Amino acid sequence: MSFKLPKLFLYVLGAILVLNLLQAFFTPLIFDEAYYWHYAKELAWGYFDHPPMVALMIKIGNVFFNGELGVRFVSCLLSIGTFILLWLAIDNPAKKKYIPHFFALVFSMTLLNAYGFFTLPDTPLLFFTALFLLVYKRFIAKPSFILAIFMGIVMAALMYSKYHAVLVIFFVLLSNIKLILNKYAWLAVITSLICYTPHFIWLYEHDFVSIKYHLFERPNAPYNFNKYTLGFLVNLVAIFGLTFPFVYYALFKSKSKDLFTKALLYLTYGVLIFFFISSFNRRVQTQWIIVVSIPMAILVYNYMLENGKIRKWIYRLGIINIVIILFLRVGLIYEPLFPVNYETHGNKAWMKKIQSEAGDNPVVFENSYRNAPMYAFYTGKTSFSLNNIHYRQNQYSIDDSEKAVQHKKILYISKYLKKNKLAFPKKSGSIYYGVFIDDFESFRKLRCIVNDEKFELNDTEHSVTVYNPYKEDIGLSKLKFAIAYLNGSKQFQELIPIDLVPENDKITQLSANDSTLFTFKLPKPKTTNLPKYFKMVISENDLQYGLNSNTIELD
Repeated sequence: MSFKLPKLFLYVLGAILVLNLLQAFFTPLIFDEAYYWHYAKELAWGYFDHPPMVALMIKIGNVFFNGELGVRFVSCLLSIGTFILLWLAIDNPAKKKYIPHFFALVFSMTLLNAYGFFTLPDTPLLFFTALFLLVYKRFIAKPSFILAIFMGIVMAALMYSKYHAVLVIFFVLLSNIKLILNKYAWLAVITSLICYTPHFIWLYEHDFVSIKYHLFERPNAPYNFNKYTLGFLVNLVAIFGLTFPFVYYALFKSKSKDLFTKALLYLTYGVLIFFFISSFNRRVQTQWIIVVSIPMAILVYNYMLENGKIRKWIYRLGIINIVIILFLRVGLIYEPLFPVNYETHGNKAWMKKIQSEAGDNPVVFENSYRNAPMYAFYTGKTSFSLNNIHYRQNQYSIDDSEKAVQHKKILYISKYLKKNKLAFPKKSGSIYYGVFIDDFESFRKLRCIVNDEKFELNDTEHSVTVYNPYKEDIGLSKLKFAIAYLNGSKQFQELIPIDLVPENDKITQLSANDSTLFTFKLPKPKTTNLPKYFKMVISENDLQYGLNSNTIELD
């Protein structure tokens, strides 16, 4: 396997790198990037929604650059690395004659192009998938101790990028089941687990909050064919654009001629089938299937080298794809060129407008892990997302950012406040309203731990432990308790206040870093027909009720 890259390849690669760096510099952040920038303010072995690789990338980038380029610098480098790894994974010597065709294929893949400058967990996922496949190719040709160690490290890096990486590792293993008898393969697995141990420890210390959310707590709408299954099929087209019929034709015609090709096919079909089945249960987001771009780029380009007609069509349509993508990329910066209002548009000015009213006072956004970090990024001021029963938990629910707004005068921003003079219309058309709170106090980390296992809508008395993780006592007079009923899709339906009876009737406060035992009865719902789940929720100082317990199933 030659690692020498042709001059034309390097020239095109260099041009793409310069283009991506310029795009990264001039394009305002999207909301997810701002959220991951919030991650990076305090490096950890894990975060609420994702493993820590994306935060580490931003932290490294900020060493070299400020602003948007600092957030995206490492992504620009990794995307170039992905193209190099894909090229090295292709053995056909004819590839040197068709370098423009290679770039017409890979650079025309919509999300592979976008992740060339956006910083999202999928960016390192794509890079480490390409690296994993290249290392695996060498491993099956000649396994060794050093190669096994390196493959284990790469597998861990995959898992540190995004939890979906488990599908990459699983389907490659499934394609070569004899690996379970290979001592070097076991060495790779053990190395990977050792490298991943810090994240396992982080999950344990945080009560497996990420796993619980993704697998059990995440709300979901009832099945809808158009939004779910048809949406999944549309995504299959969207990730390849105009080249999609020829790309999938090349995939269909590709045959398993060796273990490496077999791994590529298993990985591609495995991911597609997995998410097709998932589409009957939930909406499959486009980026969830983006990892198939890596094995498909190798399979399709190899097929292009052997089939002139397909090569011509993919090349022509790929060029059209690229022209359209580049036009839209300009539109990310220059708004009039983009066909719709996109999330890179108007946020900077909107945050400055809010800051002009807030001054140096912190801003608390109701239910928005998107707006809170965007405000902090573009103003340099303190912000916080106060999450309630109408929303979901996120990184602001578990980190220490709540401390920075306690007992401060804050500007509270919400879509749902009564209309007043502090109105902040967004470019998208939605209007947020603001109100100042002189002495803000929240206790969103209070946890209700329900002790019983069986719950029915009757007069049975149940016990609940309320845990106060704060360093100060909290008076019960500041708190209100309620039951939030959810439907079968875990969507909030109805809120009914309840009284908690303390085990000791002399208790008037929740002691610091301590648990207090109460009893309660489930009230009958007034408007919800046969709720499937419930949560115990708490309102502090008349704020909206929070998210204070796990989702509990009703019998």
